[in-house]
Amino acid sequence: MTQQSAQAGTAAASRPARPPHRPGATLAVTSAATTVALMNYTAPMAALPALSTAFSTPPAAQAWLLNGAPLGLAVVLLVAGSLADDFGRRRIFLIGTLGLGVTAGLGALTTDTLGFTLARAGQGAASAAILATSLGLLVGAYPVGPARIRAMGVWGAFVSAGIALGPLLASSLGTVDWRLTYLALGAGALVTAAFALRTLAESRAPRTGRPDLAGAAALGLAMTALLTALTLGRDGWLRAPVGLLLLATVALTGVFAAVERRAAAPLIDLGLFRSRAFLAATAGGLFTGLAVIGLFSFLPTLLQHSLALSALDSAWLFLLWSGTSFAVALQARRLAGRVAARHQLAAGFALHAVAVLPILGTLTGAPGGASASVWLRLVPALVVAGAGSGLINAALPRLAVGSVPPDRAAMGSGANNTARYLGSSAGVAVTIAVAPTAAGADGAVLLSAGLAVVAVAAVLFLRER
Repeated sequence: MTQQSAQAGTAAASRPARPPHRPGATLAVTSAATTVALMNYTAPMAALPALSTAFSTPPAAQAWLLNGAPLGLAVVLLVAGSLADDFGRRRIFLIGTLGLGVTAGLGALTTDTLGFTLARAGQGAASAAILATSLGLLVGAYPVGPARIRAMGVWGAFVSAGIALGPLLASSLGTVDWRLTYLALGAGALVTAAFALRTLAESRAPRTGRPDLAGAAALGLAMTALLTALTLGRDGWLRAPVGLLLLATVALTGVFAAVERRAAAPLIDLGLFRSRAFLAATAGGLFTGLAVIGLFSFLPTLLQHSLALSALDSAWLFLLWSGTSFAVALQARRLAGRVAARHQLAAGFALHAVAVLPILGTLTGAPGGASASVWLRLVPALVVAGAGSGLINAALPRLAVGSVPPDRAAMGSGANNTARYLGSSAGVAVTIAVAPTAAGADGAVLLSAGLAVVAVAAVLFLRER
């Protein structure tokens, strides 16, 4: 043995061994982190009135209290997926969990609307790293086949679990102090990071070229302009600032597309948009945000105002939807191999469209309580809508990963989640703008149902020929 080879062997022996792929542990850690990230995402839903009071937030700016995290998610998801492919999914996942722990702690220290919104944007960016890498880590841990499909179904179910638990945590701890919610979520993220450090194995799909920071900047500015326009539109859609911001959105989107065509390592390969399966997955994510998350993000606030419910009571009622979504998503993995993901996705949107219609008229009465007839319409509607959401949450990761080459799993996941959270940001802004008008809550419900019908048509139309 030469001296050089002996030194190399000694160095290799001194380096800590990387953990091997452990499918069960990988699924547990990524699901736990996803749950914490989604709990953080949904926590303000039941606490919006209390947060608005604490920060003296005017009605026109309340959308930002909900939209800080979706904006951070949508802006960073694609670049997080790209960085994960190049530099390691485990590494970016760890950065995300640690970042969520820190930014959640910062959120607990804020004292005004701007500070809270910025902290929420940071939480969204950290959550983006978690969500963009989780599916890629599962692809690396599970071979192609039924085991991978089941794992993705379980992961999709924990998306629903996080959505369900966030408002309950916020409304429960909010009776003491709303800041405790973010301290608890920060601690949960840091504990998950510790387990991830010991259990996850690294995987990557390296590409040539530097990270596409110019594309990320253009995309982030375009999304910020769009959400600002939608938020300002509450005070009048024909005002000059709204029109200028919408024009800026179109121009910046064009800049993003131009940058992506020239980039050596683009955030998203624009050639993927020639795939009808990829278009179906992206449309599914976008309309999930617009039709489903947009309405249900503001629903607890509507319940509190219209039915005179407390934050905790509205969170328990919200659990009818989100809890059913979790249960159905967990069981929907049994449909894999029998029902195409695209058909399952369309069925989920169809159920949502049908389910929310009975809500019409239940949220527009004078505060002071609800009659028995209101509960007889509202409760089944929430349960059936939850079943639709569960089918959607289980189908989207299957379709997102299956619509791209295996070495671009993180890119496919990032693109799908970017569409979902961009849609949710826009949906929340439009719902908050519509709900207080003459059309009231019924207008928001009809808009959600109509968008779900459009989603069914789009997903069924975009089939591989």
